[in-house]
Amino acid sequence: MPGGHRKDATTDAVPVVPPAAPADGDFAAPADDGAPAAPPSGWHQLRRALAPRATRAQLLASLLCALLGFAVVMQVRQTNTEGLSALRQSDLVRILDETTQRASQLEREAAALERTRQELLTGSDQQQAALDAATESATTLGILSGRLPAEGPGIEIVITDASGSVPALTLFNVLEELRNAGAEAVQLNGLRLVASSHFVDTAEGLEVDGTLLTSPYRWIAIGDPLTIAPALEIPGGAMAAVRTAGGRGSSTVAEKVEVSAVRAIPVPEFATAQPAAGE
Repeated sequence: MPGGHRKDATTDAVPVVPPAAPADGDFAAPADDGAPAAPPSGWHQLRRALAPRATRAQLLASLLCALLGFAVVMQVRQTNTEGLSALRQSDLVRILDETTQRASQLEREAAALERTRQELLTGSDQQQAALDAATESATTLGILSGRLPAEGPGIEIVITDASGSVPALTLFNVLEELRNAGAEAVQLNGLRLVASSHFVDTAEGLEVDGTLLTSPYRWIAIGDPLTIAPALEIPGGAMAAVRTAGGRGSSTVAEKVEVSAVRAIPVPEFATAQPAAGE
């Protein structure tokens, strides 16, 4: 340039160093940041597959199961309580009175047994007390087993079955109801009924303990008539079942009835008395 001094400027060049080649066995990661990531491992995929997923269908199924369980619980509770809730107030009061009378009777029997025990333990004449207790026990067992006739307050029942439609099981339920109400001696058409009595339907008619009986069926039961009579007439009870089956029945309470029929005690074929301890 004329009239001036020009200085040559030199530009320092930066050397470009090429990347070193990877050594044998080394893995060179891709430098491109936009490359796709490595696929997840097998354990990761397994955890994702087993993880619970709350889908709409599962939530709906859970709700339906909860409603079904609630309905089942309510049905069970209703079934357990509707037996008494369906009865009238007068029936509930009568059942409560029967239960109270039965409890009082059991308390009196327990008190009598306790007095007998005390007499046997502390009585001045233990031998006489033991003899009296044995005699009373023999009398009681004789009545309960049907060996001895009996009399006392009770009830008389007449069941007619002109068409023969009342099955043996229904009449057997009458006997069970009498026992549950506290009947101590029962007679049916001159036949003494005991613990082993059985009722069977045959081609000829009703057979009780091997004896053929015909209608009308006349029952005599010794026990508390104020307990037995209401027990037979409970809605859905023994007499209601007789009427439903086509029979007719009526009952009469009495201050004194007689059970005159007796049963012979069979000799046990297989059972023997167990020896007392020490013998």
